[in-house]
Amino acid sequence: MNRIKTDIEDVFMIESDVFADTRGFFTESYTKEKFLALGVNVDFVQDNHSYSAVAGTVRGLHYQLRPAAQTKLVRVGQGAIYDVVLDIRKESATFGKWVGVTLTAANHRQLYVPQGFAHGFCTLVPDTHVMYKVDSYYSPVHDRGIRWDDPTLDISWPTTKALLSDKDARHPSFSEAEMNFS
Repeated sequence: MNRIKTDIEDVFMIESDVFADTRGFFTESYTKEKFLALGVNVDFVQDNHSYSAVAGTVRGLHYQLRPAAQTKLVRVGQGAIYDVVLDIRKESATFGKWVGVTLTAANHRQLYVPQGFAHGFCTLVPDTHVMYKVDSYYSPVHDRGIRWDDPTLDISWPTTKALLSDKDARHPSFSEAEMNFS
């Protein structure tokens, strides 16, 4: 496994070894000791799976407030996404900065999103399956979000007409969002 840096120090991709032959492929998407060697010492407690039927579906930007904040490990089982992570740690040198990466079923890369970051993605193709591990259970009272197309963030989404849930369409702007990360 390899750790691939992004422009935000605490956010990185993980690239697993893939063993392919005429039957298909095999890869270890999570092995605790290998993740420890990469500096990932997280107790994941839940696996989530989202399916998006339409290209241009945007989910996010999501996060949970402390004490229910979540670290996420995101991968694509089918299809492709443009994955965005936004630093919401108020005292961070990269507060308000974002990084975007492409995750696909074919590249087998995963994105490590630590607590203190908002996360969202846009599907690049139809019938996309996204799986992610989290280290804290979903907590409706701590659940928050930031508007995906807030112009002050200038996120380079691959769509201008996103398919959104009603909840995601109502998220506040970055400047209005509740954040309790320092």
